[in-house]
Amino acid sequence: MIEALRTFIEAHQAVITLLILAAMFVGFLMERLPATVIAILGACACLALGILDDKAIYSVFSNSAPIVIGAMFVLSGALIRTGVIQRVADLIMARAEKHPRLAIVEVLIGALVASAFLNNTPVVVVLLPIMMKLADVTGVSAKKLLMPLSIAAVLGGTLTLIGTSTNLVVDGIVREAGMPRFGIFEITPIGLVTATSGMIGLALMWWLLPSDKPIKGPAGTHDAHQYLTELVLGEEDDLVGMTVEAFRDLPRSGRIVGIRRGSAVVHGADLEHWILAPGDRLILRVDGATLMTWREQGRFLLGIGSGEPATSDTVVETMVASNHPAIGQRLIDIPFLQKIRARVIGLDRPAHEPGPDLASVRIRPADRLLVAGGPREVEALRDNPHMIGADLAKVRAFRRGKAWIAILCMLSVVTLAAFDVMSIGVAALIAIGVILVTRCIDSEEAWGTIDGDVLILIFAMLAVGLALENSGAVAMMVGWVKPSLADAPAWVLVFGIYFFALILSELLSNNAVAALMTPVTLAIAAELGVDPRPLVIALMIGASACFATPIGYQTNTIVYAAGDYRFVDFVKIGVPLNIITGVSTCLAIVFFMT
Repeated sequence: MIEALRTFIEAHQAVITLLILAAMFVGFLMERLPATVIAILGACACLALGILDDKAIYSVFSNSAPIVIGAMFVLSGALIRTGVIQRVADLIMARAEKHPRLAIVEVLIGALVASAFLNNTPVVVVLLPIMMKLADVTGVSAKKLLMPLSIAAVLGGTLTLIGTSTNLVVDGIVREAGMPRFGIFEITPIGLVTATSGMIGLALMWWLLPSDKPIKGPAGTHDAHQYLTELVLGEEDDLVGMTVEAFRDLPRSGRIVGIRRGSAVVHGADLEHWILAPGDRLILRVDGATLMTWREQGRFLLGIGSGEPATSDTVVETMVASNHPAIGQRLIDIPFLQKIRARVIGLDRPAHEPGPDLASVRIRPADRLLVAGGPREVEALRDNPHMIGADLAKVRAFRRGKAWIAILCMLSVVTLAAFDVMSIGVAALIAIGVILVTRCIDSEEAWGTIDGDVLILIFAMLAVGLALENSGAVAMMVGWVKPSLADAPAWVLVFGIYFFALILSELLSNNAVAALMTPVTLAIAAELGVDPRPLVIALMIGASACFATPIGYQTNTIVYAAGDYRFVDFVKIGVPLNIITGVSTCLAIVFFMT
């Protein structure tokens, strides 16, 4: 019986593999399970049925693409950890104060350029609050700014090999097939056409973008992850005798809410002319990284509580439980601040601005606190049944003194790969070694920057793609299309592969589409006797430059939630933009490469 089943599977493994692939497509579209889980199940089905053996499945892990993608995640994380990204954001906001509408264009161009070298997801995450503030300053609806931000980031990813993980997946597969590796700027001429046509198309269709205001909420507010804190000015601080405008350490994303002197609190317009004095308490809203940086510098006394800060203190993040007996009371009256030597240095309440100052905040369930204390105090917090978590704070101080190292490492990777001194994977791994040994970023933080879902999805889809090749499914599909393509001109092949990849990527994961279509594209090129490189580039860009759905690309999903868009908003802009960029890109490939 078992032997007969094996014989049947071997005789029909190409059809069985295609059925597994069809089942995976249905799973992707239904979204009952995460895409990663569906991809793993598909790979496991191929393994269990004997379509893949153990050597074949292990060979998937020798593909360089996931390693390079993980390395680029870490290098991007180092630029964030050292404050490089925030410093750039501050410079943009400084210009926005003088020329807000020009700053909108500069942010979009900045997103385009940055996404050519950095993972575009953190680029959008960092620039999103800036766009929100520009919307406030200019009076332009945030909905007219956030979708263009995502589009610019996606277009930027098409400019270089490292601009998107999809490009790296395709490059890894074609190298496994024996083709020469792609240079880091090999696709740039085509990518420039894609990006230029996309930005022009976006400008022409600006009027189609929704102009209503997004509903305020956790996704819509740009202060959702900022902490309310207080800092006390010392006797000899440089700010004494100055106005608040002299406070240069405050990032553009933060703001001064008020100043307390004794029992008096100054707010609003009076802040501009207030002369700072020793003992003044500045009430601020600021991001966690800046707050931790101030604490590490030791210049200010931060927060409220008993006792003086000690060098052995650690900062933990804890959350107020719904059964806390102090709910509704002032934070200064919370029992643990009276009983243990601890300081609350920040309070985060998403979608709501607490106040008027840190001490007077009325406690609510799910308030998130940053608490500094010694080992005994931290242990007491962990034992408190009314506080949830009390784990080491995830927010860390910027390491600005290491910024030049992180920048140099990223530039070195790009330069060495561009001049073919070494492969991008080797250069990126060496760069990771440098940033770790110089402590631009700690090892646990570095591994935390890696999106495990992305890497597992790529490995699983590489396995499914290998199963399609080994089972003969790829040859079968090529046999189906060969008669209609045998006499087709080159432009038909380019357009066909581009738009087929585009349609699939609007519905499925870009990386999954790249992993599945690359072997098929190479087989079609070999069967028809044409140069596969133009077709592969069409696949790269077609699988990335998709704008018609909020699930077509991760950055689309981010702004979809933040901007309170409707699904149809993406369709109205994305479909014509897909056509404009697709036709322009394909014509450029045909003109330059075939």
